[in-house]
Amino acid sequence: MSDELRVIIGAGEQRYAGWVPTQREQLDLLRRETWEAFFGQRRADALLCEHVWEHLSEAEGLAAARLCYDFLRPGGYLRVAVPDAYFPDAAYQRTVQVGGPGPADHPAADHKVVYTYTRLQRLFEQAGFAVDMLEHCDERGRFHYHHWDAAGGMIYRSLRFDHRNQGGALGFTSIILDAYRP
Repeated sequence: MSDELRVIIGAGEQRYAGWVPTQREQLDLLRRETWEAFFGQRRADALLCEHVWEHLSEAEGLAAARLCYDFLRPGGYLRVAVPDAYFPDAAYQRTVQVGGPGPADHPAADHKVVYTYTRLQRLFEQAGFAVDMLEHCDERGRFHYHHWDAAGGMIYRSLRFDHRNQGGALGFTSIILDAYRP
């Protein structure tokens, strides 16, 4: 049995073997005391956070990245996925835009940032991480993919796993990166 500590931040309904799912009440990206209570002296080997960072302002996102850094062991990583500002689809962009598409109860209604890959990479580098970009669209809307192992942190809203990506057509992708603590 592995002694690795792998934690999903803001898990919602996500449940993956070998990963501990948490909700905001247990691990709040803006409240260090929740992390201290959850981890104590332990440090995570891996953290996973799918479509959460866009619900934070950029300043909050940087503070949250620094908090994650502090609770990762050296050599550990944080896998993050967020909506992609360069994904070339107008309906997608309306759905993920700051403030969401309209209804107050829509999951995107409290989006505060829609990141580009460079902006997200820079944020994690400012927090001290070494960053490996896994999936993103560039400024011309071209999709870039660097193979990643789902066992290291499953991201549903990705090239391989999102049901909207079929027949070679991209229906929904994310910026996905691994941020490593040196």
